Amino acid sequence: MRRIASGATAACVLLILFLVIILIVQFVQIGIANRRSAEYDAAIEHYEQLLESGEITLETLQAEETLRELAIQNGWKFPD
Repeated sequence: MRRIASGATAACVLLILFLVIILIVQFVQIGIANRRSAEYDAAIEHYEQLLESGEITLETLQAEETLRELAIQNGWKFPD
């Protein structure tokens, strides 16, 4: 009976440890997603200000070359 109890206790401890590790990983991923979202919001606000001030036009932003440059600046990689 003691072997069953100690085995069940060990299994429960390992399960709880595994679940805590998963929880920590999820919190880190949520933090990363929130940080990226804030960066994207700041970039959107920056380009909206450029459009309002007349420094740049919508046609310029929609140009393929501009989009390609912005994608590269944000870490996008094109397939070889």
